[in-house]
Amino acid sequence: MITTGSPDPATSGTLPLEGIVVADFSRVLAGPLATMTLADLGARVIKVERPGAGDDTRKWGPPYSATGATYFESVNRNKESVCLDLTDDGDLELARKLAARADVLVENFKPGGMDKLGLGYEDLSRENPGLIYASITGFGSSGGADLLGYDFIVQALGGLMSITGEADGGPMKAGVALVDVLTAKDTTISVLAALNARAATGRGAHLELNLLSSLQGALANQAQAYLGAGKVPGRMGNGHPSIVPYQLLQCEDGPLAVACGNDGQFRKLAAVIGSPGLADDERFATNSARVAHRAELVTILEAALSIAGAQIWQDKLNSAGVPAGHVAGIDDGLQFAESLGLNPTIEVHAPDGAAVGRQVRHPATWTPPLQPRTAAPPQLGEHDEVVRAWLKEN
Repeated sequence: MITTGSPDPATSGTLPLEGIVVADFSRVLAGPLATMTLADLGARVIKVERPGAGDDTRKWGPPYSATGATYFESVNRNKESVCLDLTDDGDLELARKLAARADVLVENFKPGGMDKLGLGYEDLSRENPGLIYASITGFGSSGGADLLGYDFIVQALGGLMSITGEADGGPMKAGVALVDVLTAKDTTISVLAALNARAATGRGAHLELNLLSSLQGALANQAQAYLGAGKVPGRMGNGHPSIVPYQLLQCEDGPLAVACGNDGQFRKLAAVIGSPGLADDERFATNSARVAHRAELVTILEAALSIAGAQIWQDKLNSAGVPAGHVAGIDDGLQFAESLGLNPTIEVHAPDGAAVGRQVRHPATWTPPLQPRTAAPPQLGEHDEVVRAWLKEN
């Protein structure tokens, strides 16, 4: 593999992307989440920010932690922050030097914005032919180049909101900026694939990602219902278009998520609630029949579940091999993961080693184990002196 950067001594010998240098010209969520993933895996990520302002999300609060906006902190750990004024000739030259030393560059300027600065792929790849250059836009660089790409707007235009919400209610967005997250993961996957290809060819690549394509790639069975069967899906609340029961069912004290993915699981459900004959009723004996008689079945199930609380039914159903769970808050969800031994969070540390808070860790667990990096998200321009000195070498 051609590597233009130097290893990070804090992770030498421990993480798979040791020695990879990432120039992060992105802001907000999709780009920063992708580059944080690379940083978690050992890459040295240098985040370029506007002097005096920085990433937009530094001001996206409340809530704020003791060290800054929690939105910014959620996607920027394990990075170095350098402030470069790209309208200043000297700083722009340093940006070009950073790109020349980088293995990967991630940017989400409006299409053509980096080209105007002499930081486009064509310019940079002439000096650094191994550069993997990832551009993230809202709607691509051709017909949608002038459209502003915000997650909420893409959820609306891309169809996600049309299938989210109650059937008799209005369209709803997801409870997190899901399209940005999906695009971040697509970006990370593409960068890792390009690094692997470069190991064989020595050549870099220009990767173009956009929020709309990442959303539509994630619509899975819902998009294929239209493409394969001409059916345009609509909102079904917590129901599933192809599986029943696969939704929230009301218990004595609140809702319970029940997911019967096959006829065997439904038979177990029927037995647990004291109605084993349901599994032999021709209306409910097969999944296709249950889909056709959804409303009737839900009425019967909720009547049976109403005699006890959601946690009681969860325990009984899980013991019988039926997937079920009560509706938890994020706090409860993290505590549940902790109780399962999944260690969902890590403690992050200031440069002096002091613990400054906890964050959700990178989801993968490796065997043999990797030593995680735990640097807190940087303060604006925290690494100016170090990065500028490094860029001025040679």
